[in-house]
Amino acid sequence: MNRANNSIRVLYSFPHRIGAARICTTAWHQVEGLANAGARIEVFAGSVTRPLPSGVATTSTLTIGGMRIPYRLLGSKRAFRIHDHIVAHRLRDIADRIDIVHLWPLGALRTLKMARDLGIPAVLERPNANTRFAYEAVRRECERLGVRLPKGHEHAYDESVLRREEQEYRLASALLCPSDFVARTFSENGYPADRLERHQYGFDAHVYHPGNAPRTPRASLNVLFVGGCAPRKGLHYALEAWIASPASREGRFRIAGAFVPGYAERLATMLAHPSVEVLGHRDDAPELMRDSDILTLPSIEEGSALVTSEARGSGCVLLVSDAAGAICHHMQDALVHTVGDVDALREHFTLLHDDRQMLQRLRDESLAGIHKITWDAAGRRLMDVYRHVLSARAN
Repeated sequence: MNRANNSIRVLYSFPHRIGAARICTTAWHQVEGLANAGARIEVFAGSVTRPLPSGVATTSTLTIGGMRIPYRLLGSKRAFRIHDHIVAHRLRDIADRIDIVHLWPLGALRTLKMARDLGIPAVLERPNANTRFAYEAVRRECERLGVRLPKGHEHAYDESVLRREEQEYRLASALLCPSDFVARTFSENGYPADRLERHQYGFDAHVYHPGNAPRTPRASLNVLFVGGCAPRKGLHYALEAWIASPASREGRFRIAGAFVPGYAERLATMLAHPSVEVLGHRDDAPELMRDSDILTLPSIEEGSALVTSEARGSGCVLLVSDAAGAICHHMQDALVHTVGDVDALREHFTLLHDDRQMLQRLRDESLAGIHKITWDAAGRRLMDVYRHVLSARAN
């Protein structure tokens, strides 16, 4: 570590477009949180779509002469390997000013090998469950429903992706697991506990907040599902539970997200229920959350769905599966069911339909704890993980 101010010097490697959507947003906020926590960061990203905080050194690996090379021109896999090749060589040149390397999947193999050769600890982000586990869980659910994922879908089985990711797992000093569920999928696949480091993701409190207007108690529940509508997200379980609950007689269940081919057709009868409203892909998730009582996410596998923390920040009570990776506690600030347990989820909808004081108590407890799940809180926790990894290496 830097002797002058005891800060940790991080090479942060992200092979995608940092600052764009989905995991690209996660990575951007992770870097911001680390910077706010005092890390000295050198970011290497495929490209940068949103300026990073001042003081963060940034290199775009897929830019030549100021011109960005489109991922579609190279293909994602080739682009990730080019990025990895560049970062590995750059690490060799700047090794004396790096304490730890933070990498993301599929663009990490060469850099992990270089870090090992240089004796620098390297941690690998795990934004999702163990890939072998995830492929199998999604395959089983799709077969059960009779839904076929489109060719090239990120959760359809790909032997080359699996082989490369498992090589990365073996080389990393530690795997960064954002939820207990993710850590469990690795431990159950033979990875020792001392290589699984628990950190967390966060939410942007400037965007996701409950608003200033007081909530007027409603006679009916307003439930929201936000996310890609695919079998792994478990929307079919939520709809089955909702329609079986008396809450559906007066309440509203809104779905914000695009469906993979075949899935909406499989759920057509439930989607046609008068209480269900299909909104399609939306860009106003914060407003939808502020207008909802509950966010439900009955996923069969996840990393740690950002939408759950964003919903908490917006004032929603979570009704989620134990695979959603949500930062919450059953019966304290949320209601959590075992994956696929429709009866339990139905009971949770019914409980909050019948007991509005319970709904308010859960909401109050949830909002009281949101300062612990911001991106700044996530940055501080990740810094603690870095210190633990560095200490273990020193000993």
